[in-house]
Amino acid sequence: MTDTEKLQQIIDGSDNIVFFGGAGVSTESGIPDFRSVDGLYNQKYDYPPETILSATFYRQHPEEFFRFYRDKLIIHDVKPNKAHIALAELEKKGKLKAVVTQNIDGLHQMAGSKRVYELHGSILRNYCEKCGKSFGLDHVEKSKGVPVCDECGGRVKPDVVLYEEMLDDDCISGAVRAISEADTLIIGGTSLAVYPAAGFINYFRGRHLVLINKSETFADSMAELVIRDSIGEVLGALKI
Repeated sequence: MTDTEKLQQIIDGSDNIVFFGGAGVSTESGIPDFRSVDGLYNQKYDYPPETILSATFYRQHPEEFFRFYRDKLIIHDVKPNKAHIALAELEKKGKLKAVVTQNIDGLHQMAGSKRVYELHGSILRNYCEKCGKSFGLDHVEKSKGVPVCDECGGRVKPDVVLYEEMLDDDCISGAVRAISEADTLIIGGTSLAVYPAAGFINYFRGRHLVLINKSETFADSMAELVIRDSIGEVLGALKI
């Protein structure tokens, strides 16, 4: 039996699946992985990207933060790939109960997924730090320098979790509940190197742990099935 056939068998026998994914799910849509060889962390800037994407830097150097943010984190003309589409179909069939993602691009929702826990927020949501008014991506992208609120003049911040910031409590509790109640957890496209997000998989108590990733992770030894391949190709080959 091939790995794909084993995965199909597990999915066919499950009715409470949760998917936990990372950057590898989005790279197949053309969004660069921060930590890949050609990713943002290996390019040259005045400051390291992890410094720029910190809460301290955002407060102290907002102009430089937004220059980097518009240049590197807002990616145009990206579409959901086979992985996003397959997961949305599994949810429609009632088998997949939630997607827990470390990505901030909104591609899972674009593919049709309804129950998505975005651990690190989303570039599609932005809000005024002063009055709380919500803004879409266009407002941040098209403004010059630091984006400001058209109501009160306050600074508009992307709803993404920066380094040094805490994850959203409601998002955490929802993701942990979904993972702890799942009978199958599929981990895909993540090195499981980013905490606290990677620690969420420790709440899984179900029957089947599946890991789909091109490189090794610390959870490989715990998984019933490990597939070293493209997440899009693997999920795209399923009969849903």
